Amino acid sequence: MEDFNLQESIKGIWDKLGGWLDSLILNLPNFILAVLVFILFIIIAKYIGRIFERITRKHIKQDSIRLMVVKVIKAIVILIGFFIALGLLNLDKVLTSVLAGAGVVGLAIGLALQGTLNNTFSGLILSFLPELQIGDWVETNGFAGTVTEINLRNIVIKQSDNNYVVIPNAKIIEEPFKNFSRTPRSRIFVSCGVGYESDLEMVRDLTLQVIKDKFPQRGNEEVEFLYEGFGDSSINYVVRFWADVTKNRDIIGARHEAIIAIKKAYDEKGVNIPFPIRTLDFSKNQLSIKNKSD
Repeated sequence: MEDFNLQESIKGIWDKLGGWLDSLILNLPNFILAVLVFILFIIIAKYIGRIFERITRKHIKQDSIRLMVVKVIKAIVILIGFFIALGLLNLDKVLTSVLAGAGVVGLAIGLALQGTLNNTFSGLILSFLPELQIGDWVETNGFAGTVTEINLRNIVIKQSDNNYVVIPNAKIIEEPFKNFSRTPRSRIFVSCGVGYESDLEMVRDLTLQVIKDKFPQRGNEEVEFLYEGFGDSSINYVVRFWADVTKNRDIIGARHEAIIAIKKAYDEKGVNIPFPIRTLDFSKNQLSIKNKSD
């Protein structure tokens, strides 16, 4: 009885293997075709990747992001070839199961890596934004410096003190940022004050001429001089003018040159730039403090 059952089991195994062999022989042409199609899509993905790499090189300066975009495109092409190959093998049920499983796994991964994916997609957006490029001087999230790197997770800013700041991409997308390098010229503000005895019209004309000579204006640009108010020891004003500026250092440099030129012109014309003076008055019984201007 046991020998009979063993023979039946062996016979069943051989019948099953024979059925699989027959099925393999019958589906061999489809299998070969599916393999060839899959290999063909791998080759196509390779050439498409090269084409996109050349195209994105003109628009994306960041190597890490450009390579990631090319890899994603190649992976999509290869996946299309894989699904077509499964269809040729009449594995529709397997294809449906793979898609369903991929959806569930993708959802789980998306929930687990929500913050990381947010930074990744933000990095892809930043890579195509002309408003932010490597080498630009920007102010964002309380930091200012030159953009040295943009990758799929963050941007790196080199501050004027030579320290680096790493800011997540999502912060850049969500928060406003100021880019000094997007415009070749910007307006500079210089504030000063002159003594109450000064001829205000002469001071205005002198200051305007000094700034115009030092910083030639272009097109519709003009130098503006406006008195702001009466101070404790001076009548204060602000002068505004345009200069070549692409980073914060240029602003400081232009303001530096303007201050030197204004001070030199005032010294030649005898214009007083007052400063507060504190006088100590020692009387017999008390000490009084008087403030006056020079």
